[in-house]
Amino acid sequence: QVQVVESGGGSVQAGGSLRLSCAASGYTYCRYDMSWYRQAPGKEREFVASIDNDGSTKYADSVKGRFTASQDNAKNTVYLQMNSLKPEDTGMYYCKTDRIGPEAYRGGWCPSAQYWGQGTQVTVSS
Repeated sequence: QVQVVESGGGSVQAGGSLRLSCAASGYTYCRYDMSWYRQAPGKEREFVASIDNDGSTKYADSVKGRFTASQDNAKNTVYLQMNSLKPEDTGMYYCKTDRIGPEAYRGGWCPSAQYWGQGTQVTVSS
């Protein structure tokens, strides 16, 4: 069973930085993408950034130029470096990993699936 665990959240002042980590375990021979979402109180969960199996990244317009996603494939871990934080970045940050599928890969069958972490809180004060 795939498990996803986030860490690195905390409280910072506006203009500060934080680095979130997302460690996945239980991966099989299938391919996986990983992404970050956040949810502020009273708001819907929104996309923040993603890093695909091939290393390509995407960002929400609100974080472009400030946040950077990276990965360590050997550790099945992705990171979200967050700089120039703003109060509106406050929220619970969730990591999601998507098993790419359905597809045949490396001699096996890979059904699609999504796995979410429990989240890590980020609070940015003005």
